[in-house]
Amino acid sequence: MENTFVHLHVHSQYSLLDGACRIDRITETAKNLGMPALAITDHGNIFGAIDFYRTAKSVGIKPIIGIETYVASGSRLDREGYSNHLVLLTKNLTGF
Repeated sequence: MENTFVHLHVHSQYSLLDGACRIDRITETAKNLGMPALAITDHGNIFGAIDFYRTAKSVGIKPIIGIETYVASGSRLDREGYSNHLVLLTKNLTGF
């Protein structure tokens, strides 16, 4: 029975601030749990996108490429303002 849950906020070893999970282990776990797809949303970068895409495809999981970005109230140089995180997911190659 296929699981209908798809995790859309996952940090990998490429997430410089808070990721330690290896892409091969993330995708294998998702496969074992019956997830049809999985997103990778590393902090501030997409360094792992190609590795994740290839690995997920090889185990039969639809890869969703994403990123967790920062949204600041003012200048990126202003450390006094507030900042929030925003998860962005690609829908297609244009979105990528």
